[in-house]
Amino acid sequence: MDDDNQIHVPPSFMAVYSDTRQRLTEKPAVVRTRYELCEDLAGHLVEHAQTLYHVQAPSEAEILRRIHAGLCTAESGVSVPEATWITTRLAELLNWPCPELLVPLPSPTDATG
Repeated sequence: MDDDNQIHVPPSFMAVYSDTRQRLTEKPAVVRTRYELCEDLAGHLVEHAQTLYHVQAPSEAEILRRIHAGLCTAESGVSVPEATWITTRLAELLNWPCPELLVPLPSPTDATG
């Protein structure tokens, strides 16, 4: 992604849009736009995660799993690989260990809805 844009897309996000041969599966401008969206979303989720931790007091891992599950829904506007990247980035921003993030199975209502 060597062009005149000042936004540096990290390799971890580039991997979301790369095939097994490390070739981009989308145009660089699309990847950059999606990165900006995902990075912003991770940043906005920091306060939400901290509030959940102090109010509900579940574990850090459980909060991250719940956020990931919410991001994996079609309504979130991000893909499942992006949801995983956002949640991993959120864990980094919070300085929390990131648990294993499993893709939630669709509920029976998802198939009929």
